Amino acid sequence: MDFFEQTGKVAIGSRLRMLTDKVTEDAANIYQLYNIDMQPKWFPVFYSLSQGEEKTITELAKLIGHSHPSVSKMIGEMLKKGYVKESRDKEDGRRNVISLSDAGKQVADKIKDQLIDVEAAIEELSAQTQNKLWEAIGEWEFLLEQKNLLRRVMEKKKERDSLKVEIIDYQPKYQEIFRSLNVEWISKYFTMEESDYKALDNPQGYILDKGGVILVARYEGEPLGVCALIKMNDGEYDFELAKMAVSPKAQGKNVGFLLANAIIEKARSLSATKIYLESNTILKPAINLYHKLGFKKVAGKPTPYARCNIQMELVLK
Repeated sequence: MDFFEQTGKVAIGSRLRMLTDKVTEDAANIYQLYNIDMQPKWFPVFYSLSQGEEKTITELAKLIGHSHPSVSKMIGEMLKKGYVKESRDKEDGRRNVISLSDAGKQVADKIKDQLIDVEAAIEELSAQTQNKLWEAIGEWEFLLEQKNLLRRVMEKKKERDSLKVEIIDYQPKYQEIFRSLNVEWISKYFTMEESDYKALDNPQGYILDKGGVILVARYEGEPLGVCALIKMNDGEYDFELAKMAVSPKAQGKNVGFLLANAIIEKARSLSATKIYLESNTILKPAINLYHKLGFKKVAGKPTPYARCNIQMELVLK
């Protein structure tokens, strides 16, 4: 950014274009995050039409501050995509008017959640600035370097999705999901072992009847995550955190973190002082989660699992 420091405000156009490029790149990824097939440049036209009133290209250009040829080109692209339709003005047959098609209306309804999260991310970003526009541009560039807009929106999406996650106690009807979620991830990376079958085929006898706990995470009512506390009697640890599995469908919804937090709180409620777990370092997201929760690496304990190459403990305070 030394160039801009040397040129000062006379280069504001170039600097704003660079910032615009950064935000536009994020915008394209944000649409993908919400599975919406749209080009960022269409949004002003799309949003204007989503308010319900059909408009001419001239009216749209004036409304959004774009040139007539620019809006005309965007309309042509959106016609090919099937998001808008063109028809004769009922009051003036010489004019063509543009409105959203049925497909466009479906996108308008689908995009509402995205707009909520984007607005929240923008508000958060704005709240972190304290200078006037020119100085604020530098702040925005710095802040977006640290955490881009896509990441900020993903966090807002995760926060909102977290509100839809419900952690409940295990019931016999969840035995199959407890088994299938664990078999799915174990088989993806490793090979099922004898100790896996003991816990997954008989969770009642192997875990619950021995003083253990199983929790189930439901997202909008659908069970997508499971985790167990297995009672230990080695004189050092109270429980082993084990058989934690989250469906790929729950990715990005904070289910794993909420589930692990809940199982730790359950251990606290049972007067536990230390929790033990075994894992493998190729499971980087899981290892990062455990570190985030406060687990520390330990070594030397015998393990029944061939796949185990890291052991960790959490001392509860």
